[in-house]
Amino acid sequence: MRRGEILLDLGLLRSWVDELEEMNRGREGGRYLYPDGFIRLQGFLRACFRLPYRQLEGFTRALSRWEPRLAAPDYSTTCRRVNGLDIGVEPRLDPERPVTIAVDASGIKVADRGEWMRLKWKRHRGFLKIHLAVDVGTKQVVAMEVTDERTGDGRMLKPLVEQAEERCRVVKVIADGAYDSRSNFAFLAERGIEAAIRVRRSSSGRARGCQARRQAVLEQMGDGEFWRRRVGYGLRWMAETAFSSFKRLFGEHVTARILPNMVREMLLKASLYNLFTSLNPAD
Repeated sequence: MRRGEILLDLGLLRSWVDELEEMNRGREGGRYLYPDGFIRLQGFLRACFRLPYRQLEGFTRALSRWEPRLAAPDYSTTCRRVNGLDIGVEPRLDPERPVTIAVDASGIKVADRGEWMRLKWKRHRGFLKIHLAVDVGTKQVVAMEVTDERTGDGRMLKPLVEQAEERCRVVKVIADGAYDSRSNFAFLAERGIEAAIRVRRSSSGRARGCQARRQAVLEQMGDGEFWRRRVGYGLRWMAETAFSSFKRLFGEHVTARILPNMVREMLLKASLYNLFTSLNPAD
């Protein structure tokens, strides 16, 4: 219920004039006619209800009949402005609270044409790879990276952790065997972050320049169950839950057609997901 209230919150009308004045102050050329807050609302509506831009224009026109102050931009203006927004995942976190993050990746289709089209016409459109770092305490996304399908999971641990540290104090990283590498263990050790990363079964106990990984190998090979309980490895399911919720809310494909817009679309969805997750259903 509260998610619906947020999606149709027209409180931005009270700040419409002030926001436009601030955006147009010192601007050369054409003036903005619609504030970023309103454009972001349209982006949220499109992400949640999966509306094409033309249908979104019709939706806004219908709302404007009941609220005369609400202007309805044409679909091309909305498309251009939404894809020009400065968007981040924007988690609502206490920057001083120690945070444990779970890291994982999943695929998002770049088209929704079904398997029949791929098999019939032998067209492989590929997919995007979404890399998430999720706070296991709040289930909010604290970092996101979007790459193509050829990018390995392990390569994205460093940028995810660096991005997360800009928003919170990371003390532990939980990840599966795809992130097992000496460079990742060394990177986390240098930052004083505990690495709860599952090592491969065939791992050698030799340090080879990374004492942190050697210690993890010896501990997991000795008593893996004790290690899982000690580091809380089971909390890795928080990242899988985030992907499941993400796909149920917004679908398993993107509607944008070029990569920069696909990235913005996924960031907009992550921002909305965090907004939903931060709601307290008891309020």
